[in-house]
Amino acid sequence: MQSSVVKRSIVVAGHKTSISLEDDFWRMLKEIAKERDLTLSDLVAKVDSERQLGNLSSAIRLFVLRLCREKLQKYEAADRTREILANAISSAAPFAQQ
Repeated sequence: MQSSVVKRSIVVAGHKTSISLEDDFWRMLKEIAKERDLTLSDLVAKVDSERQLGNLSSAIRLFVLRLCREKLQKYEAADRTREILANAISSAAPFAQQ
């Protein structure tokens, strides 16, 4: 699985700029913008305003990575909760039959 880096032009805070991103990061960025009901330009402007170091392309990659990690942690926590509940239910089952 290979994702090519593509240079794209975008208007950020009224200024045209270009960013170089792999297709997968670009797709994820578009999905995040849609989930948040933002335009792509508005989301990129937000990332740009919050970055502390590095170039905009790197800041976008780190932003997408952070959100993916957060979602993964939520899924893992939900899985652990389901496992705990399933164990509690199966442990309580003999008492329910009495």
